[in-house]
Amino acid sequence: MNWLSIRCLPVLILFCLCVTHAGAAVRIAEFCPDPYLHDDADEYIVLSGTGALDGITVSDGRGGFRFPAGAKIDGSTTVARSGKAFEQSHGRPPDFEWLDTSPDIPDVISGDTLRMANTRGALMLYENGNLVQKVSWPGDVKPREGQVHFLENGRWDPRPLMIGQSRFPPAVFRNVSVTAFVSPDCSDGLFAYVVNNATKEILLNVYEFSSPAMGEALMAAHNRGADVQVLVEGGPVGGILPEEKDALWQMNRSGIPVSAMVSSKDVHAPYRYDHAKYAVIDRRAVLLTSENFKFSGFAETGTTGNRGWGVYLEDPALAGYFSTVFLTDMKSPSVVPYSGAAGNPESPSTVKYAAEFAPRRFDNATVIPVLAPDTSGQIADLIKSAEVSIEIEEAYITNETPLTLNPYLSAAINASRRGVRVRVLLDSYWYNVDGRNDNDEMVALINRIGAAEHIPLEARCADLDTNRIEKIHNKGVIVDGRNVLVSSINWNSNSPSFNREAGVIIDHPAVAQYFLGVFEDDWNPSVKSPGIKTDHLKIAAAVLVIAVLLMIWYRRHRV
Repeated sequence: MNWLSIRCLPVLILFCLCVTHAGAAVRIAEFCPDPYLHDDADEYIVLSGTGALDGITVSDGRGGFRFPAGAKIDGSTTVARSGKAFEQSHGRPPDFEWLDTSPDIPDVISGDTLRMANTRGALMLYENGNLVQKVSWPGDVKPREGQVHFLENGRWDPRPLMIGQSRFPPAVFRNVSVTAFVSPDCSDGLFAYVVNNATKEILLNVYEFSSPAMGEALMAAHNRGADVQVLVEGGPVGGILPEEKDALWQMNRSGIPVSAMVSSKDVHAPYRYDHAKYAVIDRRAVLLTSENFKFSGFAETGTTGNRGWGVYLEDPALAGYFSTVFLTDMKSPSVVPYSGAAGNPESPSTVKYAAEFAPRRFDNATVIPVLAPDTSGQIADLIKSAEVSIEIEEAYITNETPLTLNPYLSAAINASRRGVRVRVLLDSYWYNVDGRNDNDEMVALINRIGAAEHIPLEARCADLDTNRIEKIHNKGVIVDGRNVLVSSINWNSNSPSFNREAGVIIDHPAVAQYFLGVFEDDWNPSVKSPGIKTDHLKIAAAVLVIAVLLMIWYRRHRV
Protein backbone atom coordinates (compact mmCIF):
# COMPACT_ATOMS: atom_id res chain seq x y z
CA MET A 1 0.00 0.00 0.00
CA ASN A 2 1.54 3.33 -1.02
CA TRP A 3 1.67 6.53 1.02
CA LEU A 4 -1.31 8.08 -0.77
CA SER A 5 -3.50 5.05 -0.05
CA ILE A 6 -2.52 5.17 3.61
CA ARG A 7 -3.42 8.88 3.77
CA CYS A 8 -6.85 8.27 2.23
CA LEU A 9 -7.69 5.36 4.56
CA PRO A 10 -8.66 7.48 7.62
CA VAL A 11 -11.02 9.53 5.45
CA LEU A 12 -12.70 6.34 4.23
CA ILE A 13 -12.95 4.95 7.76
CA LEU A 14 -14.42 8.23 9.02
CA PHE A 15 -16.98 8.18 6.21
CA CYS A 16 -17.98 4.61 7.03
CA LEU A 17 -18.29 5.44 10.72
CA CYS A 18 -20.49 8.42 9.96
CA VAL A 19 -22.77 6.27 7.82
CA THR A 20 -22.86 3.38 10.28
CA HIS A 21 -23.68 5.60 13.26
CA ALA A 22 -26.26 7.82 11.61
CA GLY A 23 -28.51 7.30 14.64
CA ALA A 24 -25.76 7.66 17.22
CA ALA A 25 -26.54 8.69 20.79
CA VAL A 26 -26.21 12.31 21.87
CA ARG A 27 -22.75 13.18 23.21
CA ILE A 28 -20.62 16.23 23.99
CA ALA A 29 -18.46 16.69 20.88
CA GLU A 30 -16.89 20.11 21.46
CA PHE A 31 -16.62 22.84 24.06
CA CYS A 32 -14.65 25.99 24.85
CA PRO A 33 -14.39 26.90 28.55
CA ASP A 34 -11.86 29.75 28.26
CA PRO A 35 -12.63 31.94 25.23
CA TYR A 36 -11.24 35.40 24.54
CA LEU A 37 -14.14 37.74 25.26
CA HIS A 38 -14.52 39.50 28.61
CA ASP A 39 -16.00 37.35 31.35
CA ASP A 40 -15.96 34.33 28.99
CA ALA A 41 -19.33 35.40 27.61
CA ASP A 42 -18.79 33.38 24.44
CA GLU A 43 -18.14 29.97 26.05
CA TYR A 44 -20.12 27.19 24.42
CA ILE A 45 -20.84 23.46 24.13
CA VAL A 46 -21.58 21.42 20.99
CA LEU A 47 -23.58 18.21 21.16
CA SER A 48 -23.56 15.61 18.39
CA GLY A 49 -26.10 12.93 17.56
CA THR A 50 -29.66 12.60 16.26
CA GLY A 51 -33.10 12.42 17.80
CA ALA A 52 -35.01 14.02 20.65
CA LEU A 53 -33.25 16.12 23.29
CA ASP A 54 -36.04 15.93 25.87
CA GLY A 55 -34.10 13.64 28.23
CA ILE A 56 -30.67 15.28 27.81
CA THR A 57 -29.12 17.31 30.64
CA VAL A 58 -25.66 18.95 30.69
CA SER A 59 -24.00 19.92 33.97
CA ASP A 60 -20.66 21.08 35.33
CA GLY A 61 -21.45 19.75 38.81
CA ARG A 62 -22.72 23.11 40.04
CA GLY A 63 -25.08 24.34 37.34
CA GLY A 64 -26.57 22.99 34.16
CA PHE A 65 -29.37 22.99 31.64
CA ARG A 66 -31.88 20.79 29.85
CA PHE A 67 -33.73 21.31 26.60
CA PRO A 68 -37.28 22.52 26.04
CA ALA A 69 -39.93 19.95 25.10
CA GLY A 70 -39.83 18.95 21.47
CA ALA A 71 -36.20 19.98 20.90
CA LYS A 72 -34.35 17.72 18.46
CA ILE A 73 -30.82 17.27 17.18
CA ASP A 74 -29.89 16.32 13.64
CA GLY A 75 -26.12 16.06 13.51
CA SER A 76 -25.02 18.79 15.92
CA THR A 77 -26.44 21.46 18.22
CA THR A 78 -24.51 24.43 19.62
CA VAL A 79 -25.46 25.85 23.02
CA ALA A 80 -23.74 29.08 24.06
CA ARG A 81 -23.68 31.04 27.26
CA SER A 82 -24.55 34.24 25.39
CA GLY A 83 -25.89 34.08 21.86
CA LYS A 84 -24.73 37.61 21.08
CA ALA A 85 -21.21 37.00 22.36
CA PHE A 86 -20.94 33.69 20.49
CA GLU A 87 -22.01 35.37 17.25
CA GLN A 88 -19.43 38.11 17.81
CA SER A 89 -16.66 35.50 18.07
CA HIS A 90 -17.84 33.02 15.43
CA GLY A 91 -19.82 35.09 12.93
CA ARG A 92 -22.98 32.99 13.32
CA PRO A 93 -25.59 32.49 16.06
CA PRO A 94 -25.78 29.33 18.19
CA ASP A 95 -28.82 27.05 18.21
CA PHE A 96 -29.55 27.75 21.89
CA GLU A 97 -28.24 29.94 24.69
CA TRP A 98 -28.36 29.44 28.45
CA LEU A 99 -28.41 33.15 29.31
CA ASP A 100 -31.29 35.08 27.77
CA THR A 101 -29.32 37.71 25.81
CA SER A 102 -31.10 37.58 22.45
CA PRO A 103 -34.83 37.25 21.65
CA ASP A 104 -33.95 35.58 18.34
CA ILE A 105 -32.10 32.64 19.92
CA PRO A 106 -34.05 29.91 21.78
CA ASP A 107 -33.18 29.37 25.45
CA VAL A 108 -32.42 26.11 27.16
CA ILE A 109 -33.97 25.54 30.57
CA SER A 110 -31.37 26.38 33.20
CA GLY A 111 -31.16 25.43 36.84
CA ASP A 112 -28.23 27.06 38.58
CA THR A 113 -26.26 28.85 35.86
CA LEU A 114 -23.59 26.72 34.20
CA ARG A 115 -20.21 28.46 34.22
CA MET A 116 -17.28 26.43 32.91
CA ALA A 117 -14.06 26.91 34.85
CA ASN A 118 -10.99 27.99 32.90
CA THR A 119 -8.26 25.77 34.31
CA ARG A 120 -9.98 22.94 36.20
CA GLY A 121 -13.47 21.63 35.67
CA ALA A 122 -15.71 18.99 34.14
CA LEU A 123 -18.79 18.54 31.99
CA MET A 124 -21.25 15.70 32.44
CA LEU A 125 -23.99 14.62 30.05
CA TYR A 126 -27.00 12.78 31.46
CA GLU A 127 -29.66 10.90 29.53
CA ASN A 128 -32.88 10.40 31.47
CA GLY A 129 -30.94 10.91 34.68
CA ASN A 130 -28.15 8.47 33.84
CA LEU A 131 -24.57 9.69 33.43
CA VAL A 132 -23.43 8.67 29.94
CA GLN A 133 -20.41 10.93 29.38
CA LYS A 134 -17.93 12.94 31.41
CA VAL A 135 -15.01 15.05 30.21
CA SER A 136 -12.68 16.81 32.63
CA TRP A 137 -9.78 19.18 32.41
CA PRO A 138 -6.86 19.04 32.91
CA GLY A 139 -7.49 15.27 32.90
CA ASP A 140 -9.01 14.55 29.48
CA VAL A 141 -7.91 17.82 27.86
CA LYS A 142 -5.31 20.46 28.66
CA PRO A 143 -6.75 23.94 29.29
CA ARG A 144 -5.52 26.86 27.22
CA GLU A 145 -7.08 30.28 26.59
CA GLY A 146 -8.90 30.31 23.28
CA GLN A 147 -8.62 26.56 22.67
CA VAL A 148 -11.57 24.61 21.35
CA HIS A 149 -11.67 21.07 22.74
CA PHE A 150 -13.13 18.58 20.28
CA LEU A 151 -13.75 14.85 20.07
CA GLU A 152 -12.64 13.03 16.93
CA ASN A 153 -12.72 9.26 16.47
CA GLY A 154 -13.10 8.80 20.22
CA ARG A 155 -10.08 10.98 21.03
CA TRP A 156 -10.12 14.42 22.59
CA ASP A 157 -7.97 17.13 20.98
CA PRO A 158 -6.04 15.21 18.30
CA ARG A 159 -4.49 18.59 17.47
CA PRO A 160 -4.67 22.12 18.94
CA LEU A 161 -7.70 24.01 17.63
CA MET A 162 -8.18 27.68 18.49
CA ILE A 163 -11.33 29.79 18.18
CA GLY A 164 -11.95 30.86 14.60
CA GLN A 165 -9.55 28.41 12.97
CA SER A 166 -10.67 26.41 9.96
CA ARG A 167 -11.11 22.63 9.86
CA PHE A 168 -10.37 21.63 6.30
CA PRO A 169 -10.19 17.85 5.87
CA PRO A 170 -7.47 16.10 3.85
CA ALA A 171 -7.98 16.31 0.08
CA VAL A 172 -6.36 14.75 -2.99
CA PHE A 173 -6.20 16.16 -6.54
CA ARG A 174 -5.04 14.13 -9.51
CA ASN A 175 -3.84 14.91 -13.03
CA VAL A 176 -2.46 18.28 -11.96
CA SER A 177 0.03 20.12 -14.16
CA VAL A 178 2.99 21.34 -12.10
CA THR A 179 5.57 23.98 -13.01
CA ALA A 180 8.45 23.72 -10.54
CA PHE A 181 10.68 26.74 -9.87
CA VAL A 182 13.23 27.91 -7.34
CA SER A 183 14.48 31.15 -5.86
CA PRO A 184 16.61 33.07 -6.61
CA ASP A 185 17.11 31.47 -10.03
CA CYS A 186 13.74 31.84 -11.75
CA SER A 187 10.98 32.84 -9.32
CA ASP A 188 10.81 36.45 -10.48
CA GLY A 189 10.17 35.60 -14.12
CA LEU A 190 7.60 32.93 -13.32
CA PHE A 191 5.60 35.25 -11.05
CA ALA A 192 5.57 37.92 -13.75
CA TYR A 193 4.41 35.38 -16.36
CA VAL A 194 1.61 34.06 -14.14
CA VAL A 195 0.28 37.47 -13.10
CA ASN A 196 0.62 38.98 -16.56
CA ASN A 197 -1.60 36.22 -17.94
CA ALA A 198 -4.30 36.52 -15.29
CA THR A 199 -7.55 37.85 -16.75
CA LYS A 200 -10.30 37.52 -14.13
CA GLU A 201 -9.11 37.18 -10.55
CA ILE A 202 -6.06 36.99 -8.28
CA LEU A 203 -6.52 36.01 -4.62
CA LEU A 204 -3.18 36.48 -2.86
CA ASN A 205 -2.25 35.63 0.72
CA VAL A 206 1.29 36.25 1.95
CA TYR A 207 3.06 36.90 5.24
CA GLU A 208 5.10 39.86 3.94
CA PHE A 209 4.82 41.82 0.69
CA SER A 210 7.38 44.52 -0.12
CA SER A 211 8.52 43.99 -3.74
CA PRO A 212 7.67 47.03 -5.89
CA ALA A 213 7.98 44.90 -9.04
CA MET A 214 5.45 42.35 -7.79
CA GLY A 215 3.13 45.15 -6.72
CA GLU A 216 3.36 46.75 -10.17
CA ALA A 217 2.45 43.44 -11.81
CA LEU A 218 -0.64 43.14 -9.62
CA MET A 219 -1.63 46.76 -10.30
CA ALA A 220 -1.32 46.11 -14.04
CA ALA A 221 -3.63 43.09 -13.67
CA HIS A 222 -6.08 45.25 -11.74
CA ASN A 223 -6.00 47.87 -14.49
CA ARG A 224 -6.78 45.14 -17.04
CA GLY A 225 -9.97 44.39 -15.13
CA ALA A 226 -8.90 41.48 -12.96
CA ASP A 227 -10.34 41.33 -9.43
CA VAL A 228 -7.19 41.45 -7.29
CA GLN A 229 -7.43 40.87 -3.53
CA VAL A 230 -4.44 40.87 -1.18
CA LEU A 231 -4.30 39.52 2.37
CA VAL A 232 -1.18 40.01 4.55
CA GLU A 233 -0.17 39.41 8.13
CA GLY A 234 -0.93 42.57 10.10
CA GLY A 235 1.62 42.00 12.84
CA PRO A 236 4.71 40.24 11.50
CA VAL A 237 7.76 39.76 13.70
CA GLY A 238 9.39 43.19 13.90
CA GLY A 239 6.24 44.93 12.63
CA ILE A 240 5.41 46.04 9.10
CA LEU A 241 8.63 47.53 7.75
CA PRO A 242 8.75 50.77 5.70
CA GLU A 243 9.37 48.81 2.48
CA GLU A 244 6.20 46.77 2.97
CA LYS A 245 4.22 49.84 3.99
CA ASP A 246 5.14 51.44 0.69
CA ALA A 247 4.16 48.40 -1.42
CA LEU A 248 0.82 48.02 0.37
CA TRP A 249 0.12 51.75 0.17
CA GLN A 250 0.82 51.76 -3.58
CA MET A 251 -1.58 48.86 -4.17
CA ASN A 252 -4.26 50.41 -1.97
CA ARG A 253 -3.92 53.69 -3.85
CA SER A 254 -4.36 51.88 -7.18
CA GLY A 255 -7.72 50.47 -6.09
CA ILE A 256 -6.57 46.98 -5.03
CA PRO A 257 -8.20 46.13 -1.68
CA VAL A 258 -5.45 45.16 0.75
CA SER A 259 -6.52 43.46 3.99
CA ALA A 260 -4.55 42.49 7.09
CA MET A 261 -5.18 39.77 9.66
CA VAL A 262 -4.43 41.28 13.05
CA SER A 263 -5.57 41.00 16.65
CA SER A 264 -7.08 44.00 18.43
CA LYS A 265 -8.60 44.71 21.82
CA ASP A 266 -11.98 43.58 20.47
CA VAL A 267 -11.00 40.68 18.19
CA HIS A 268 -8.45 37.92 18.56
CA ALA A 269 -6.92 36.65 15.30
CA PRO A 270 -7.45 32.90 14.83
CA TYR A 271 -3.77 32.32 14.01
CA ARG A 272 -0.61 33.57 15.68
CA TYR A 273 0.66 34.54 12.24
CA ASP A 274 -0.83 34.39 8.77
CA HIS A 275 2.37 32.92 7.34
CA ALA A 276 1.02 31.38 4.12
CA LYS A 277 2.46 32.31 0.69
CA TYR A 278 0.19 31.56 -2.26
CA ALA A 279 -1.92 33.14 -4.99
CA VAL A 280 -4.98 31.70 -6.74
CA ILE A 281 -5.14 32.69 -10.40
CA ASP A 282 -8.50 32.86 -12.25
CA ARG A 283 -9.84 29.91 -10.17
CA ARG A 284 -7.80 27.61 -12.42
CA ALA A 285 -4.27 27.62 -10.96
CA VAL A 286 -2.31 28.20 -7.74
CA LEU A 287 1.16 29.66 -7.26
CA LEU A 288 2.59 28.45 -3.94
CA THR A 289 6.03 29.01 -2.47
CA SER A 290 8.19 29.05 0.63
CA GLU A 291 9.10 32.69 -0.03
CA ASN A 292 7.66 36.03 0.97
CA PHE A 293 6.82 38.45 -1.83
CA LYS A 294 9.91 40.61 -1.56
CA PHE A 295 13.19 40.93 -3.44
CA SER A 296 14.92 38.38 -1.20
CA GLY A 297 12.29 35.79 -2.13
CA PHE A 298 11.70 36.84 -5.75
CA ALA A 299 15.04 38.32 -6.75
CA GLU A 300 15.41 40.28 -9.96
CA THR A 301 16.95 38.17 -12.70
CA GLY A 302 20.72 38.01 -12.30
CA THR A 303 20.77 39.03 -8.62
CA THR A 304 21.01 36.93 -5.50
CA GLY A 305 18.34 36.15 -2.94
CA ASN A 306 17.03 33.34 -0.75
CA ARG A 307 16.98 29.69 -1.64
CA GLY A 308 13.31 28.78 -1.80
CA TRP A 309 11.10 26.29 -3.62
CA GLY A 310 7.88 27.04 -5.45
CA VAL A 311 5.27 25.44 -7.70
CA TYR A 312 2.63 26.68 -10.12
CA LEU A 313 -0.24 24.18 -10.05
CA GLU A 314 -2.80 24.14 -12.85
CA ASP A 315 -6.06 22.45 -11.89
CA PRO A 316 -9.49 24.11 -11.43
CA ALA A 317 -10.50 21.82 -8.55
CA LEU A 318 -7.26 22.48 -6.64
CA ALA A 319 -7.61 26.21 -7.34
CA GLY A 320 -11.17 26.01 -6.00
CA TYR A 321 -9.86 24.42 -2.81
CA PHE A 322 -7.37 27.23 -2.19
CA SER A 323 -9.99 29.84 -3.16
CA THR A 324 -12.19 28.45 -0.41
CA VAL A 325 -9.30 28.63 2.06
CA PHE A 326 -8.63 32.26 1.09
CA LEU A 327 -12.28 33.34 1.32
CA THR A 328 -12.71 31.50 4.62
CA ASP A 329 -9.77 33.38 6.11
CA MET A 330 -11.08 36.67 4.72
CA LYS A 331 -14.31 36.17 6.70
CA SER A 332 -12.47 36.25 10.02
CA PRO A 333 -13.49 39.27 12.14
CA SER A 334 -9.74 39.86 12.58
CA VAL A 335 -9.31 40.66 8.87
CA VAL A 336 -9.60 44.41 8.35
CA PRO A 337 -8.74 46.83 5.53
CA TYR A 338 -5.11 47.85 5.62
CA SER A 339 -4.82 51.62 6.04
CA GLY A 340 -1.12 52.37 6.53
CA ALA A 341 0.74 55.33 5.09
CA ALA A 342 3.48 55.28 2.46
CA GLY A 343 6.98 54.12 3.34
CA ASN A 344 10.27 53.68 1.51
CA PRO A 345 10.39 51.48 -1.61
CA GLU A 346 12.42 48.30 -1.33
CA SER A 347 15.66 48.14 -3.33
CA PRO A 348 16.82 44.96 -5.06
CA SER A 349 20.09 43.23 -4.26
CA THR A 350 23.18 44.42 -6.15
CA VAL A 351 24.99 41.10 -5.67
CA LYS A 352 25.19 39.23 -8.97
CA TYR A 353 23.98 35.65 -9.28
CA ALA A 354 24.26 33.26 -12.20
CA ALA A 355 21.03 31.28 -12.43
CA GLU A 356 21.43 27.48 -12.62
CA PHE A 357 17.81 26.33 -12.67
CA ALA A 358 14.92 27.24 -14.97
CA PRO A 359 11.21 26.48 -14.46
CA ARG A 360 10.10 23.03 -15.66
CA ARG A 361 6.58 21.82 -16.36
CA PHE A 362 5.30 18.33 -15.54
CA ASP A 363 1.89 16.74 -16.13
CA ASN A 364 -0.25 14.15 -14.36
CA ALA A 365 0.88 14.83 -10.81
CA THR A 366 -1.08 13.94 -7.68
CA VAL A 367 -1.24 16.88 -5.27
CA ILE A 368 -2.26 16.89 -1.61
CA PRO A 369 -2.74 20.32 0.03
CA VAL A 370 -1.12 20.73 3.44
CA LEU A 371 -2.67 23.45 5.58
CA ALA A 372 -1.54 24.46 9.03
CA PRO A 373 -2.88 23.85 11.44
CA ASP A 374 -5.63 21.81 9.74
CA THR A 375 -3.68 19.02 8.02
CA SER A 376 -0.04 19.69 8.95
CA GLY A 377 0.11 16.20 10.47
CA GLN A 378 0.48 14.93 6.91
CA ILE A 379 4.14 16.05 6.99
CA ALA A 380 4.99 13.54 9.71
CA ASP A 381 3.02 10.89 7.83
CA LEU A 382 5.02 11.63 4.68
CA ILE A 383 8.33 11.27 6.51
CA LYS A 384 7.20 8.07 8.23
CA SER A 385 6.33 6.58 4.84
CA ALA A 386 9.96 6.78 3.62
CA GLU A 387 11.62 3.52 2.54
CA VAL A 388 14.83 4.67 0.82
CA SER A 389 15.74 8.34 1.32
CA ILE A 390 14.72 11.65 2.86
CA GLU A 391 16.18 15.05 1.93
CA ILE A 392 15.28 17.97 4.19
CA GLU A 393 16.15 21.61 3.45
CA GLU A 394 15.00 24.06 6.11
CA ALA A 395 15.67 27.59 7.27
CA TYR A 396 16.04 26.15 10.77
CA ILE A 397 14.84 23.37 13.06
CA THR A 398 14.03 23.90 16.73
CA ASN A 399 13.27 21.17 19.25
CA GLU A 400 10.13 21.08 21.40
CA THR A 401 12.12 21.17 24.65
CA PRO A 402 15.78 20.63 25.61
CA LEU A 403 14.93 16.93 25.97
CA THR A 404 12.30 16.49 23.21
CA LEU A 405 13.16 16.51 19.52
CA ASN A 406 11.12 18.34 16.92
CA PRO A 407 8.43 15.81 15.89
CA TYR A 408 9.29 16.02 12.18
CA LEU A 409 12.99 15.61 12.93
CA SER A 410 12.20 12.73 15.28
CA ALA A 411 10.24 11.01 12.51
CA ALA A 412 13.20 11.45 10.14
CA ILE A 413 15.69 10.06 12.67
CA ASN A 414 13.42 7.08 13.28
CA ALA A 415 13.30 6.52 9.53
CA SER A 416 17.12 6.52 9.50
CA ARG A 417 17.05 3.86 12.19
CA ARG A 418 15.07 1.74 9.72
CA GLY A 419 17.88 2.15 7.18
CA VAL A 420 16.49 5.16 5.29
CA ARG A 421 19.24 7.56 4.22
CA VAL A 422 18.44 10.98 5.76
CA ARG A 423 20.18 14.25 4.89
CA VAL A 424 19.34 17.53 6.60
CA LEU A 425 20.51 20.89 5.21
CA LEU A 426 20.05 24.04 7.31
CA ASP A 427 20.70 27.73 6.78
CA SER A 428 23.95 29.34 7.94
CA TYR A 429 23.01 33.04 7.73
CA TRP A 430 24.46 34.85 10.73
CA TYR A 431 21.26 35.03 12.79
CA ASN A 432 20.80 31.26 12.44
CA VAL A 433 24.29 30.32 13.70
CA ASP A 434 25.38 33.09 16.08
CA GLY A 435 23.41 31.90 19.10
CA ARG A 436 24.12 29.11 21.53
CA ASN A 437 21.23 26.89 20.43
CA ASP A 438 20.60 27.31 16.72
CA ASN A 439 21.47 25.69 13.41
CA ASP A 440 25.13 24.79 13.91
CA GLU A 441 24.32 23.19 17.26
CA MET A 442 21.38 21.37 15.67
CA VAL A 443 23.64 20.05 12.88
CA ALA A 444 26.15 18.86 15.47
CA LEU A 445 23.39 17.15 17.46
CA ILE A 446 22.02 15.33 14.43
CA ASN A 447 25.50 14.17 13.40
CA ARG A 448 26.26 12.96 16.95
CA ILE A 449 23.10 10.84 16.86
CA GLY A 450 24.04 9.45 13.47
CA ALA A 451 27.60 8.62 14.55
CA ALA A 452 26.62 7.17 17.92
CA GLU A 453 23.94 4.89 16.45
CA HIS A 454 25.80 4.12 13.20
CA ILE A 455 22.77 5.05 11.11
CA PRO A 456 22.63 6.79 7.67
CA LEU A 457 21.92 10.24 9.11
CA GLU A 458 23.85 13.40 8.22
CA ALA A 459 23.31 17.13 8.60
CA ARG A 460 25.11 20.16 7.19
CA CYS A 461 24.96 23.94 7.32
CA ALA A 462 24.73 25.46 3.85
CA ASP A 463 27.77 27.12 2.30
CA LEU A 464 26.09 30.36 1.27
CA ASP A 465 29.24 32.02 -0.05
CA THR A 466 30.07 29.26 -2.51
CA ASN A 467 26.52 29.14 -3.83
CA ARG A 468 26.20 32.95 -3.70
CA ILE A 469 22.82 32.60 -2.00
CA GLU A 470 21.67 35.09 0.62
CA LYS A 471 20.19 32.47 2.96
CA ILE A 472 18.25 29.22 3.01
CA HIS A 473 14.61 30.16 3.56
CA ASN A 474 13.19 26.90 2.24
CA LYS A 475 10.82 24.50 4.06
CA GLY A 476 11.09 21.48 1.76
CA VAL A 477 11.23 17.69 2.01
CA ILE A 478 11.84 14.99 -0.63
CA VAL A 479 10.92 11.38 0.15
CA ASP A 480 12.10 8.34 -1.84
CA GLY A 481 12.83 10.50 -4.90
CA ARG A 482 9.10 10.57 -5.61
CA ASN A 483 7.18 12.75 -3.12
CA VAL A 484 8.10 16.36 -2.46
CA LEU A 485 6.79 18.86 0.07
CA VAL A 486 6.77 22.55 -0.92
CA SER A 487 5.43 24.75 1.87
CA SER A 488 5.65 27.75 4.16
CA ILE A 489 5.71 25.58 7.30
CA ASN A 490 8.76 26.07 9.52
CA TRP A 491 9.98 23.25 11.74
CA ASN A 492 9.21 24.71 15.14
CA SER A 493 6.44 24.25 17.72
CA ASN A 494 4.40 27.24 16.52
CA SER A 495 4.19 27.03 12.72
CA PRO A 496 2.47 23.64 12.23
CA SER A 497 0.02 24.04 15.13
CA PHE A 498 -0.90 27.72 15.44
CA ASN A 499 -0.08 29.59 12.20
CA ARG A 500 -2.02 29.73 8.97
CA GLU A 501 0.38 28.00 6.61
CA ALA A 502 0.02 26.52 3.14
CA GLY A 503 1.88 23.81 1.29
CA VAL A 504 1.46 20.85 -1.02
CA ILE A 505 2.78 17.30 -1.21
CA ILE A 506 3.37 16.36 -4.84
CA ASP A 507 3.53 12.72 -5.87
CA HIS A 508 5.50 12.74 -9.13
CA PRO A 509 9.03 11.31 -9.59
CA ALA A 510 10.13 13.94 -12.14
CA VAL A 511 9.01 16.83 -9.94
CA ALA A 512 10.86 15.28 -7.00
CA GLN A 513 13.98 14.86 -9.15
CA TYR A 514 13.84 18.53 -10.15
CA PHE A 515 13.98 19.62 -6.51
CA LEU A 516 16.48 16.87 -5.68
CA GLY A 517 18.84 18.44 -8.23
CA VAL A 518 18.51 21.77 -6.45
CA PHE A 519 19.07 20.11 -3.08
CA GLU A 520 22.23 18.37 -4.31
CA ASP A 521 23.56 21.68 -5.63
CA ASP A 522 23.06 23.25 -2.20
CA TRP A 523 24.29 20.19 -0.31
CA ASN A 524 27.63 19.47 -1.94
CA PRO A 525 29.60 22.58 -0.94
CA SER A 526 28.05 22.65 2.54
CA VAL A 527 29.72 22.29 5.91
CA LYS A 528 29.26 18.78 7.27
CA SER A 529 29.77 19.27 10.99
CA PRO A 530 30.60 22.67 12.46
CA GLY A 531 33.24 22.46 15.11
CA ILE A 532 33.61 24.46 18.28
CA LYS A 533 33.76 28.16 17.48
CA THR A 534 37.23 29.68 17.72
CA ASP A 535 37.73 31.83 20.83
CA HIS A 536 40.53 34.16 19.70
CA LEU A 537 40.79 35.85 23.11
CA LYS A 538 41.51 32.54 24.85
CA ILE A 539 44.06 31.61 22.19
CA ALA A 540 45.87 34.93 22.63
CA ALA A 541 45.91 34.50 26.42
CA ALA A 542 47.30 30.99 26.09
CA VAL A 543 50.03 32.17 23.71
CA LEU A 544 50.97 34.92 26.15
CA VAL A 545 51.16 32.47 29.08
CA ILE A 546 53.34 30.09 27.06
CA ALA A 547 55.64 32.98 26.06
CA VAL A 548 56.05 34.05 29.68
CA LEU A 549 56.81 30.49 30.79
CA LEU A 550 59.41 30.08 28.03
CA MET A 551 61.06 33.36 29.04
CA ILE A 552 61.25 32.23 32.69
CA TRP A 553 62.68 28.88 31.64
CA TYR A 554 65.25 30.60 29.43
CA ARG A 555 66.35 32.98 32.21
CA ARG A 556 66.76 30.10 34.65
CA HIS A 557 68.68 27.86 32.25
CA ARG A 558 70.96 30.31 30.44
CA VAL A 559 74.71 29.80 30.85
